[in-house]
Amino acid sequence: MADPPAAEATAEESAFASQRAATAVQADVEFTLPQGYRDASGTVHRDGRMRLATARDELAPLVDPRVVRNRAYLVVLLLSRVVTRLGTVPEITPEVIEGLYATDFSYLQRLYRRLNLDALEAPPRCPHCNELLPPEVGGLGGAPATPHT
Repeated sequence: MADPPAAEATAEESAFASQRAATAVQADVEFTLPQGYRDASGTVHRDGRMRLATARDELAPLVDPRVVRNRAYLVVLLLSRVVTRLGTVPEITPEVIEGLYATDFSYLQRLYRRLNLDALEAPPRCPHCNELLPPEVGGLGGAPATPHT
C-alpha cells in the first residue's frame, strides 16, 4: 500500500496536534482552601499549589506500611507528594494533610482528580443503572469507590 500524499499526512498530523493541544493537562495549579490549614502556632494557611502526579507518586505509597494496613491512607500520602506549597508551611508531610479540615481534604481530592484524570476517558458510570457518577465517587489514587444501590 502506498504512503498517503504529503498533504493528507499533514492534515492528519495537524488534527492530531490540535486534539493533543486541546486535551493538554496543566502541569500545576494554584488553589485556595475553603477553610485553611492551622499550624501549631495558630497561623492559617489557605493558598497553595498542586502539581501533576507522576506514576511514581501513585505507585510509591502502595508499599508504605500505613497503606498496607489501611488502604484509605493512600490518599493522604498521595496528596502529601503532589501538594508542593501550602502558605508558608516549610514541608508538606502526611501529618500536614492529616491535619486538614475535612472540607479542605475533600477539596484537594477533587482538585487532584480534575488535574490528573485523562480528558479523553469516559466519565465513571454506575455499573447497575449506567448513570453518570458524581466526580467525588470516581476514586483517587487507584482506589475507585462505587456506591451500592
